[in-house]
Amino acid sequence: MHDSILRLQSCAVDVVIKTHPFTEILYWGPHLAHFSPQDALSLARPVANGRLDVDSPITLMAEPGHGLFGAPGIEGHRQGLDGSPVFRTVDVSLQGQALTIVADDREAGLRLTSEITLDTTGVLVVRHGLTNLKAQPWQVERLAVTLPVAERAREVMAFHGRWVREFQPHRLTLEHDSFVLENRRGRTSHEHFPALITGTPAFSEMRGDVWGVHLGWSGNHRLRAEVKTDGRRYLQAEALWLPGEMAIDQGETLWTPRLYASYSPQGLNGMSQQFHRYLRDNVIRFPENKPRPVHLNTWEGIYFNHDPAYIMRMADEAAALGVERFIIDDGWFKGRNDDRAALGDWYLDRQKYPDGLMPVIDHVKNLGMEFGIWIEPEMINPDSDLYRAHPDWVLALPGYPQATGRHQLVLNLNIPQAFDYVLERMSWLLGEHPVDYVKWDMNRELVQPGHEGRAAADAQTRQFYRLLDTLGQRFPHIEFESCSSGGGRIDYEVLTRCHRFWASDNNDALERNTIQRGMSYFFPPEVMGAHIGHHKCHATFRQHDIAFRGLTALFGHMGLELDPLSVDEAEREGYRHYAALYKRWREVIHHGTQWRIDMPDATTLAQGIVSDDGGQGLFIVSQLQMPDYTLMMPLRLAGLEAGARYRITLLDHPNIRLTGEGGHTMRKLPAWMEVPQVVSGEWLMEAGLALPVLDPESAILIGVERV
Repeated sequence: MHDSILRLQSCAVDVVIKTHPFTEILYWGPHLAHFSPQDALSLARPVANGRLDVDSPITLMAEPGHGLFGAPGIEGHRQGLDGSPVFRTVDVSLQGQALTIVADDREAGLRLTSEITLDTTGVLVVRHGLTNLKAQPWQVERLAVTLPVAERAREVMAFHGRWVREFQPHRLTLEHDSFVLENRRGRTSHEHFPALITGTPAFSEMRGDVWGVHLGWSGNHRLRAEVKTDGRRYLQAEALWLPGEMAIDQGETLWTPRLYASYSPQGLNGMSQQFHRYLRDNVIRFPENKPRPVHLNTWEGIYFNHDPAYIMRMADEAAALGVERFIIDDGWFKGRNDDRAALGDWYLDRQKYPDGLMPVIDHVKNLGMEFGIWIEPEMINPDSDLYRAHPDWVLALPGYPQATGRHQLVLNLNIPQAFDYVLERMSWLLGEHPVDYVKWDMNRELVQPGHEGRAAADAQTRQFYRLLDTLGQRFPHIEFESCSSGGGRIDYEVLTRCHRFWASDNNDALERNTIQRGMSYFFPPEVMGAHIGHHKCHATFRQHDIAFRGLTALFGHMGLELDPLSVDEAEREGYRHYAALYKRWREVIHHGTQWRIDMPDATTLAQGIVSDDGGQGLFIVSQLQMPDYTLMMPLRLAGLEAGARYRITLLDHPNIRLTGEGGHTMRKLPAWMEVPQVVSGEWLMEAGLALPVLDPESAILIGVERV
């Protein structure tokens, strides 16, 4: 047995794997300083009475043929035959911390290739490839990655949401049976972000053992947390296929999406920090190594009302506010005067732009800003020249009427002529204009997605990847943003092809606090689009002052979403102020370590980012509702150097009176706000910092600097 026990290790996390006669993860937890393969004998399971007379492993493929009786990792058949494969290991290859295991079932005519890599960050990456070895196709109904977790992982955290309210966490205690999260909307979705977190009861930002997984896939998916009747627990994730959608011919290999997994004994922060470091080291690749520029996007400023002369005046004011990238949103192509027409007709609207786009682009660039533009290549309006010429180019099943969503249908990218048309039009736009940035939108779910009469949701997702890959290769200098009515297509696989996510169509700062916090569990701030909107939010009509809007947008990739000519000078001064504050701190925000702080009052959110050397830290306290208590509890900072001393500075606040005369919430401010203080990092982390009593829907920004 000793020869079949292998260990993948990092400084913080180890994974111990039994490879023969089948592959089973025996341990996934803290790094083991004194491990020996013979130690694994201590986990040889007994066989219970009243059950099978042999042990039933939870293998990486979770085959029911072993007597699993839980949710299997593989289901399929060959016209009813070969439907219960059991894989036996035939080859093992270990290179560094990357393990490849090949296993066969000669009876079923199937081969399984498992790739398991433990990154130096502690993130475990797993995928399976299933190969058909027989002449007849093998119909694949399910192919999942299964990861066992410790029996103490009794609580599950997942994310729900909807348009303008993405990344909302919820929890449940799982003692028996399973929790299943399914998405059938054809994109990653607002409703069911493909991630599950499980951990010790009441795990928090700073405490508890936590196991988190994310499926890197932009289509339909299924995730499951299950407790077997014998008490063993596992997480499972897979692409979800529609009936008859997936079959593999002889010699073909079907790969699962990659499953990214993180274990941390330091709560949710430890998990997130591993994911953030992994993405920064392995996935996020910007065309240029430069600071993330301040955006101005025109959408909520002018919608479809494009006047080049007015847009150039907007650009003048944007540059004066400190904007570094100016983006023209929807409405630039022919016939696009509302959202009911013209998608698919990717030709410039000569009535709006009689001299073309170049005068606007040249003006923007002469002001020292980059130029960006909005597209939605995967969609088609029934009221469009393209649809009138090619109604058969719609992603649909024949004989059924397609319901529109936002007055649009989906273009079937599996049709070569449709794909080539979109590629040619996008290449015209990006090749004949000096575009630096593309906001790529995708505003409709897939209903009865079909190609040549068969379900084609998976195929459509792969064609989207191919389109984005091809454009990325042709135009490597361009940054792409993944926007799908906001946060509908956010995942690690699309991140390998883009550089920014539009977290939500909702710029309401109160809602953004929870949306951005939920997104932060898996994504670092530099890829999170966070804009300051109009003082009256277009999504909710709620109104916030510029301080709350500006501070909320600070902890991401900041931009403005408005018409700067339509607001008063006080608002414009606020935009200037927060653009400058962002520029001052973006090096720390986009390269430092993020910490979400546990607060005893659920109405208060606190988070911070500390530079890698521990020399600087930026912390924000946001008061979402009336506090539960008459005093705010101290803010215990995180990530500082215990033995160092730090100067505390109040960097920004919602017009708190600093005279000490009091106000409607306080008679006296905390002492550090009146007399500068230098405090040890240890004290700030263990004892904390007294906070002023904050009004609902306001925030303060605190800086610490090592002295």
